[in-house]
Amino acid sequence: MHAVEGELDAIKVWLAIDAARAKLVPYADLLRAPFSLLIDRYIADVTPLKKGRSSETARLNALRRSALATYKMAELTRPVLAQWRDARLKQVASGTVLRELAIIQNIIEIARREWGLDLAENPLVLLKKPTPAPPRERRPTDAELDAILREAERSRGGFLRDVVVFAIETGMRQGEIAGLDWRFVNLSQRRIHLTMTKNGSTRGVPLSRKALAVLESQPSRSGSVFQGATPEAIKRAFQNACKRAGVKDLRFHDLRHEATSRYFEKGLSMMEVASITGHKSLSMLQRYTHLDAGKLAHRLD
Repeated sequence: MHAVEGELDAIKVWLAIDAARAKLVPYADLLRAPFSLLIDRYIADVTPLKKGRSSETARLNALRRSALATYKMAELTRPVLAQWRDARLKQVASGTVLRELAIIQNIIEIARREWGLDLAENPLVLLKKPTPAPPRERRPTDAELDAILREAERSRGGFLRDVVVFAIETGMRQGEIAGLDWRFVNLSQRRIHLTMTKNGSTRGVPLSRKALAVLESQPSRSGSVFQGATPEAIKRAFQNACKRAGVKDLRFHDLRHEATSRYFEKGLSMMEVASITGHKSLSMLQRYTHLDAGKLAHRLD
């Protein structure tokens, strides 16, 4: 009997969410809905509209498997969320927790504003957020890069060495490199036109001689530039190459940091660097830029 009642309650909740789409929501039903159902709707209706939908979907699926997803919305109070936050901080970095809290807050806010969730306030608004970790200052040494490139030659797929060199020469993000199509490459003008970027703006990326040589060495001139180089494949191949090379605490995204710093060391202006990398503010550029004083010394003479 209890099982049947439970199934009926689940059906009623689904009907409540369907009614939310029709603007005919019985508020009490949504308050009894488990958080997992709101996550499902967010994945179906909101995440697909975002550029970072792949990584967000993975994060939301992990959240859906957590104990937090089993709470009814009426039970998802600030103390419950604070307890979850503290537990997560023992498992992952503060930056990860901040991103997860931001998603949870957005799910609840959209449910309140558009899906008929009858909560007087969003419990995340006044919840104390973790202190962000200090910006990374990791730059690979020349010896580390040489070791990584040697190991990259052995990587499955055969794309890693070219991708690493290309990342350092262009400052492009992992997803931008993985998604690069020949339609947006102009070899004669030595430039790339990026139309889908993280911040939503288009930008042109000039090609150095090394970057141009990487592109000219590719076997195909149509479709994806780096065949088989999905974001996940790049991430795993780079991690494995670093491990084999004995290089610790280096992420693929650090290569963008390295590229940005090298641009400044070559004497490019703030505006020139921003136009290449797509950074929108001085503070963002400062996060990525930790210049080598030795390489700057000759500019003082």
